[in-house]
Amino acid sequence: MDCPKCNSELVNGILSDTLLTKHCQQCEGEWISGRNYQIWRSERPNIPPNPDILAQNYHLSYNPSSLDAKAASCPECRRMMARGKITLKQPFYLEHCLTCGGIWCDRGEWEVLEQLKLDTNISQIFSGAWQAQVRASHMNELERQAIIDKVGVEMAQRVFDLADLLTKHPNGDFAAAYLMRRFDRDKG
Repeated sequence: MDCPKCNSELVNGILSDTLLTKHCQQCEGEWISGRNYQIWRSERPNIPPNPDILAQNYHLSYNPSSLDAKAASCPECRRMMARGKITLKQPFYLEHCLTCGGIWCDRGEWEVLEQLKLDTNISQIFSGAWQAQVRASHMNELERQAIIDKVGVEMAQRVFDLADLLTKHPNGDFAAAYLMRRFDRDKG
């Protein structure tokens, strides 16, 4: 079996102490067969992934492989693999064969997935719903950071706390409307 990225021969490898892989000694990628992944995953607790985890760890230090941009075909069934984006400051793409269920991780990607607790729910990464939730979470984090940058940490925290209170109150929308009218009136 050959590496889908650099065509070197894959050799037996292991991840997470028990996950059997095929390792590329040249580019240091890992092929995880769908069968091996399912066996390994069945031995782990079923914890749904949190889309906010990517936004919360956006600045995670990771240098993607130079081969990450290269699309790849499955080393088992030769079909083109789907690519799922992991949105970090330095984003990367994970490859997944939708036919046989295999997963390709470029150098270091598996360790990032473990750190983010996404390693046990890889198929989730490839769903449109997951990607939409990740984008929304990322935009919320950017908005929060923009508020902090504009008004400072202390004032931003007050705004966030007030927004939380108003959201939970049955008439919070009335109070928010008052604030907007007051802001518009005092500014004009």
